[in-house]
Amino acid sequence: MTDTAVPTRRADPVAEVDRLRSTFATGRTRARGWRIRQLRGLERMLAEREDEFAAALASDLGRPSVDAWLADLAPTAAESHYARRHLRRWMRRRRTGLPLSVLPGRAHYEYEPLGVVLVIGPWNYPAYLTLAPLVAALAAGNCAVVKPSEYAPATAELLGTLLPRYLDPDAVAVVPGGPDETQALLAQGLDHVFFTGSPEVGAKVMEAAAPHLTPVTLELGGKSPVIVAADADVEVAARRIAWTKLMNSGQTCIAPDYVLADAAVADDLTERIVAETTRFRGGRTGGLRVVDARQATRLSGLLDGHGGTVVTGGTVDPDARTVEPTVVRDPDVGSRLMTEEIFGPILPVLTVDGVHAAVAHVNSGPKPLAAYVFTASSTTARRVTRDVPAGATVVNHLMFHVLAPQLPFGGVGRSGTGAYHGRFGFETFSHRRSVLRKPTRPDPGFVYPPYDGRTERLLRRIF
Repeated sequence: MTDTAVPTRRADPVAEVDRLRSTFATGRTRARGWRIRQLRGLERMLAEREDEFAAALASDLGRPSVDAWLADLAPTAAESHYARRHLRRWMRRRRTGLPLSVLPGRAHYEYEPLGVVLVIGPWNYPAYLTLAPLVAALAAGNCAVVKPSEYAPATAELLGTLLPRYLDPDAVAVVPGGPDETQALLAQGLDHVFFTGSPEVGAKVMEAAAPHLTPVTLELGGKSPVIVAADADVEVAARRIAWTKLMNSGQTCIAPDYVLADAAVADDLTERIVAETTRFRGGRTGGLRVVDARQATRLSGLLDGHGGTVVTGGTVDPDARTVEPTVVRDPDVGSRLMTEEIFGPILPVLTVDGVHAAVAHVNSGPKPLAAYVFTASSTTARRVTRDVPAGATVVNHLMFHVLAPQLPFGGVGRSGTGAYHGRFGFETFSHRRSVLRKPTRPDPGFVYPPYDGRTERLLRRIF
C-alpha cells in the first residue's frame, strides 16, 4: 500500500477485529431493527455534522462546502435512505420450486450477513466512497471495520470520532493508519474486503487477501473515454464534459479521462470545452487544488513529452498543490498522458475518423470503469454500449450512473471486480443461503441401492 503520514489516533487492528467478532457472535446485527437504527444514525450524522465534514473536506482537498455536500454527503445520505426503505423486501426469503428428483420438499434461499467485513476508503471522496460501502455492509447485518484513507487525514479523524457516536460502537470500528494497519487487518482473515482505489494498490489488497481466501470487491479506476460523434449536440457535450472534468479537480474515478471527437466536430468541441471551463470557474484563474504535492508532480510529468498541443492551461505548481485546468489536443497515443489514468484536471482531446475508430482505440487498452458517448443516434449509442466493454455506459451525459442506487456500480477487468449500490451492495455483503426441507415420509426404497435394471430405468426417468 502507499506510505505517508497517518493520523495520530491509533487502534489495534487485531483487538478491534476480535471485538467485532464477539459482537457478531451474539446475533444482534442480524435483526432488521438493528440495521435500520444504524442507517438512521448514519443519516443523522451526515445532517447534524455537515459543517464539520465540509471543514474536513476543505482541509484535505480544498473542496468548497457546496461541493462537499453535493459530492460526498448528499449521495451517501441518499444511498442510506434508499437501503432503509427497501431493506424489508431485500431481507425476505425467496421460495423456489423443485425438480421432480427432489420432491416432495420445500425450498427457499435467504440472505444472511457475512460476519466482520473491512471497508478500505480512498482519499478522493473520503466520506462518500467510505460510507456508501458501509451502508451496504450495515444493511446486510454485518459488523464492519472502516479503514479511512491516510491521504485525507482530517476526514479520517472525523470519521474516527463520529462513527462510534452515531453507530453501534461494538459493531463498527474505525482503524486509522497507513499500510501497516491495512496489512494487519487483511491478515485477520476477514469475511469480506471492500477496497476503492487504484488498480496497483487493488492488486496488493487481493494478494494479501488470497492466503485467507477472503473474498474481495475492488472498485478501481481506468481511463474512461468520451466518444463524441459527428451528430452530437456539441454545445451540451462540451458543457457536461467540462463540468464533470472540473469536479474535485478531476480526481474522480469515473471522470472523463480523454475525449475521442469526430473530425467534423473536434475543433468546435475543443473551443467550447475551453469556454465552458472558463465560465464554470466564475472568473477565477490559476490552478485547482489537488490532494498533495506528489499528485501535482505526477500530473506535471504527464504533461512532459505528450506530443500534442496545449490549448489552454498547462501550469502545475507542486509546492502550492495546484494544477491549472488543461486541454491538450491530439497527444501521441503512446504518451504517458494517453496510457496512464490522469486523475486530475487535464483533458486530452483526440481527433478520430468516426465512431468505428473511436471504439477501436478504446478497445486497444484495458476495459474502462465507464464509457461515455454523445450522439443523436440510438444506433450509435447501442453500438458503443455493445462494442466497448466497460463498467457502465452513459449516453449524452457523464457520471450520473453513480447516483442511481437502482443500478449496480462496479468495474470490469482492470477497472474492478464486483459491484454495489442499492440491492447490489446488500447482496455483495450477504451470503445467499439455500435451505431445503424434506419430510421423512414417504421414503421410497427404490432410491437406495442395490439397483436392478427396473429401478435403474426408473431413476433415469426421475433424475
